Amino acid sequence: MTSFRFDNSYAGLPARFHEPLQPMPVAQPSLLALNAPLAESLGLDPAELASSHGIAVLAGNTSAPGSQPLAMAYAGHQFGRFVPALGDGRAMLLGEVIDRDGIRRDIQLKGSGRTPFSRTGDGRAALGPVLREYLLSEAFAALGIPTTRALAAVATSDTILRMEGPVRSAVLTRVATSHIRVGTFQYFAVRRDLEGLRTLTDYVIARHDPAAAHSANPACALLNAVIARQAELIARWMLVGFIHGVMNTDNMSIAGETMDFGPCAFLDAYDPGKVFSAVDRMGRYAFGNQPEMAQWNLARFAETLLPLLSDDSELAMAAAQEAIDGFTPKFQSAYAGGLRRKLGLAVERPGDTALAEGLLATMAENQADFTLVFRDLYTAAIDPEHGAVLQWHFTSNPDPFEVWLPVWRARLGDEPTSPRERQAMMRLANPAVIPRNHRVEAALRAASEGDFGPFQTLHRVLAHPFDLSPEDAAFADPPRPDQRVRRTFCGT
Repeated sequence: MTSFRFDNSYAGLPARFHEPLQPMPVAQPSLLALNAPLAESLGLDPAELASSHGIAVLAGNTSAPGSQPLAMAYAGHQFGRFVPALGDGRAMLLGEVIDRDGIRRDIQLKGSGRTPFSRTGDGRAALGPVLREYLLSEAFAALGIPTTRALAAVATSDTILRMEGPVRSAVLTRVATSHIRVGTFQYFAVRRDLEGLRTLTDYVIARHDPAAAHSANPACALLNAVIARQAELIARWMLVGFIHGVMNTDNMSIAGETMDFGPCAFLDAYDPGKVFSAVDRMGRYAFGNQPEMAQWNLARFAETLLPLLSDDSELAMAAAQEAIDGFTPKFQSAYAGGLRRKLGLAVERPGDTALAEGLLATMAENQADFTLVFRDLYTAAIDPEHGAVLQWHFTSNPDPFEVWLPVWRARLGDEPTSPRERQAMMRLANPAVIPRNHRVEAALRAASEGDFGPFQTLHRVLAHPFDLSPEDAAFADPPRPDQRVRRTFCGT
């Protein structure tokens, strides 16, 4: 037996919230990756999960005692177009566990077969996207960015048909604080199901924001809490050069975690207009658009809560608008604070935002590598002689950077922190290594050919993003021109 101790609550919500079902068995499941530290934090025994019975549970071939598998119902705006019924089309919630910190966590299988929401899909997941989500979600966890987690990846001998032809299938076991989305609220709002909307709101408040239940307007308190979480999350994305690629409302977590890593990518050269996702043909979710798009999604969330904000429609609209207007200052505060830390500035001073924007502007003009510039700044803040090394990032037009550098050094001189304190702060604000797109794609190509060594090595390196050993130094390098990834794909 596996050591899951399920304590299910979502399954107890009314029947229209979900569809009960069982995973579809797969052929010859084999364990590709198991997240032992995460398993232990969930109160699970990694050895049991790695056993033949445990693998059968992780593959969906055997039910774990106490699980109540279900597909969650939700709707969503996809690239601005509303779809009233989406739901878990290739995923199912096995149930919930209480982790060692007392936090309720969802255990979900992704790629576990058809559900009532699959429409024309097969409900399966290809090996590449499963390994991509495993790599990226665990890299985010190591970076300290709120995210869903990967507990396990199981390969099968089944083949499924995708645009590129037949590919091997796999199943991901995903862990989340919850899988409730903006689109979950939209599902009930579009049906004018006020009772369902109220039930969902009460459930989310009890699970994620219990203090909101004691406020004068619990629904408004929930709205503000979700906005604050998303403002912080998007700022953290921007600070590491992350582009989600599909910021649809069904991919926006109420819990404030990064979820669904389909066509995501990281900036190499800094470019606010950069788009990698092949499905984002109009650039809606370009790197620099992400704050605006998050606010747009949150406005859709606020719309669903209008009947709960006030019986007076004008008062409800005013409360919703005030909350949505609060996103921008919350985001700007989180983003500006993060930029200051990346520059080694612990105390806010007038002109800090202009200083950071000046650097970003000259980075964009010179197509400078986002991660390497800031990591070299971290070194230069400790060793003044390292400033000369920074010059190679700005070969197209070095003049603005040569003006900027002494201004930054003078600003560091105005800091009350010691060099040691500055070093510690900048180190954790400027990762040495990120999931470089070309490294991720190379690992996935090798895995598709049966070689999982590159995946395992990359996973190991990304587990320690702030400390890169000399033997792994090449993982910090930007791609050569022939290695550049120009498009990423969902793989669904």
